[in-house]
Amino acid sequence: MIDKELLDILICPKCKGNIKLHKNGQYIICENCNLAYYIDNDMPVMLIDNAISIDKIEKGKQ
Repeated sequence: MIDKELLDILICPKCKGNIKLHKNGQYIICENCNLAYYIDNDMPVMLIDNAISIDKIEKGKQ
């Protein structure tokens, strides 16, 4: 699982807003942008081009 201290300092690379851990623990999400960033080996991949819609996660497509 991602370190709480790391989560506290991360911001969304697109809007520079607050992010949080998704309830499934596999993504960091920005509700302002409706984007989810995958966590790979406890490190978030905070690249806008690799982000997916939160809606896709909620529907189980990712």
